[in-house]
Amino acid sequence: MSVRGIISEAASALNFNRYRSLLTMASLAWGVACFVILYSYGEGFGSALKTSFQSVGQDLVLMFGGQTSTQAGGERSGRKIRLELDDVQLIRDNVPLVGAISAEMMLRNATVVRGYRQLSLSVRAVEPAYGKVRNMTMSEGRWISPEDYQQKERTAVLGAKAATKLFGEIPPVGESITINGQPFQIVGLLKTKTQISNYNTPDNECVFIPLSTAALFKNTKYPDDIVWMPANPMFRQQAIRDVRAVLARVHNFSPNDERALQLFVFNEFMKMIDTMSIALQVLLGLIGSLTLAIGGIGLANIMLVSVTQRTREIGVMKSIGATRGAVLAQFLLEAMTIVTAGGLIGVLIGWGATAAIRTLPLLGPLFKDTSGTGDIHLQVSTFAIVTSTVVLEAIGLIAGFLPALKASRLDPIEALRYE
Repeated sequence: MSVRGIISEAASALNFNRYRSLLTMASLAWGVACFVILYSYGEGFGSALKTSFQSVGQDLVLMFGGQTSTQAGGERSGRKIRLELDDVQLIRDNVPLVGAISAEMMLRNATVVRGYRQLSLSVRAVEPAYGKVRNMTMSEGRWISPEDYQQKERTAVLGAKAATKLFGEIPPVGESITINGQPFQIVGLLKTKTQISNYNTPDNECVFIPLSTAALFKNTKYPDDIVWMPANPMFRQQAIRDVRAVLARVHNFSPNDERALQLFVFNEFMKMIDTMSIALQVLLGLIGSLTLAIGGIGLANIMLVSVTQRTREIGVMKSIGATRGAVLAQFLLEAMTIVTAGGLIGVLIGWGATAAIRTLPLLGPLFKDTSGTGDIHLQVSTFAIVTSTVVLEAIGLIAGFLPALKASRLDPIEALRYE
């Protein structure tokens, strides 16, 4: 039997049993569509978590003073290490691997007044580079400028939630507030941060002022912490070692004493987010694969039934010269045609469903963020399409091969006598 003849016979068999073939295609299409949609959801969920986690800072390193655990330079162990404002400039001058750095001082429960409204808010006194380190994006106005810092201007930037509490629906930029009795002008309003990681008070609820101006309220020589980011993520660990070495030399502690200087590298916590994201994608992918497998079992059953019903037909084919290979090829071709058509329909359904849904709420409603930053954005990935196609074709090959092998091994005489 020629190749054209095999294809013609397979097409005729599929057309004769078209309702059964269409139902089998539909079950396989449903499995592929489920896999594509579930995997797209998993990717969107992971992306939303990463984006929300990184709102605290793209590559934030948070640094506090600690307590020595070893003796160094003739000093006793157990000595308290206190970071100073001068340490910031020291690091700028001596550690080129640090891309941006800022000291930070907290004014907790500061009395902030606007008109007749009086609130107790957290005020963060920072340097201009703080905006870059902490991913500060403006909704209106501007961030604290170097001129504000140098001239000790009484300027302030409001977090989105703090602005709502103080001004309601009134645009705050250009308005005035008092902080612990001192007047400040609002120069900027931050975009709402969909932020699932923070330290102290969430940025949405804070007021930001120049660190130099904070001298009105307290001594700025000893900041609460120092935040910085590496110039290049590839050299993060080297930058950390260099910062430790510089501060160890100035504060007289061993650079290997990790308790003397506490560093929290937020990028390391991303491993937890990545693990959660991968685990969810694996789970959803497994569910989708099981759905595909169920469709494959259905295909195998249909092909076995087809072999049983067409036993006499197979006997006729073999009696007029059809080889075992030709019979095997015909049944495999029928199975792979059903699988391929079902897979194509499934991909189209999955693509259409994700395009129709597009976005699902996750963290946006919690933070009252309408920008969509913290929501799940569905998008069909090439990986999902390729994986579902490969898995489906493999399932189709296995599910079709066994019935096809059974058909090819039938004895023509016994097949012709089959009732």
